[in-house]
Amino acid sequence: MTIEYTPQGVCSKQMTIEVEDGIVKSFQVVGGCHGNLQGISKLVEGMKVEDVIARLDGIDCRGRGTSCPDQLAQALKQNL
Repeated sequence: MTIEYTPQGVCSKQMTIEVEDGIVKSFQVVGGCHGNLQGISKLVEGMKVEDVIARLDGIDCRGRGTSCPDQLAQALKQNL
C-alpha cells in the first residue's frame, strides 16, 4: 500500500510511505530538514507500523505541537 500524506504544521510538504504486510518499506519526504528526514527514513524502513507509531507519535518540534516524525505517525495511524 502506498500512503500519500500532506503533513500539517511542519516544514515538509508531502510524505510518501510504502507499507507491505504491516512493515514500512520506504519513506520519502518533500521539503523539511533534508538530513534529518533522510535519517528518519533509514531508521523506520523495515520497522513494524505499530512500532513506528509508538516511537514517533507526539514528538514536538519547536512548540508546534507536532513534528515531521509525529506527522509520519499520524499518517500511519490514519491508514491502519
